[in-house]
Amino acid sequence: MIVVSEIEVRYGQTPALNGVSARLAPGTVTAVVGHNGSGKSTLLQCLAGIARPTAGRIDGTKGLGTAYVPQRNAVSDQLPLTVREVAAMGAWRRRGLWRRLTPGDREAVDEALGRLGLADLGRRRIGTLSGGQRQRALLAQALVQRGDLLLLDEPTTGLDAEARAVIGDVVGEEAARGATVVVATHESCDAERADQVLTLSSGVQLTPLRR
Repeated sequence: MIVVSEIEVRYGQTPALNGVSARLAPGTVTAVVGHNGSGKSTLLQCLAGIARPTAGRIDGTKGLGTAYVPQRNAVSDQLPLTVREVAAMGAWRRRGLWRRLTPGDREAVDEALGRLGLADLGRRRIGTLSGGQRQRALLAQALVQRGDLLLLDEPTTGLDAEARAVIGDVVGEEAARGATVVVATHESCDAERADQVLTLSSGVQLTPLRR
């Protein structure tokens, strides 16, 4: 169980989060809902250990494997990698940067690409993909990593219904295998599929977690 207790984050004098609390259980999906600038991404970054709370604490993440999927616009169009290479980066935590993939790693990459409908696009450069295909490629990397904590930053924003459905199904499958899944979103369909919803506005938690 991950317990977020009254965390605050400030960038200079600007508050990004103020008094946010949550309990995140294995095998569940939590949707973090709010408008742009509400603090959704900052909360995910705190859970990933990228950002540090100014006050409050987060317990229960020590020793967990964390897979963090940023918004797709955080990945440069100029990245000289294929879809398969991007997915295979998920094995780096286990293998290190310079060690060759094992047959098990390659099987995990094949499985991830297949689950996300990308099996035929493995040789394509990431910069040539549509927005939905690129988001699925980033999610494939997280699937290969098999994190205990899966953090997704607006994974379905701007995608068509088919792409949203594919990603939604995979999110549910990851929770079913026991991962703790947190999805930052302003899509109502993501919130409806979640086990609990945390609503933020200008860094403030509007209501307690609701199911």
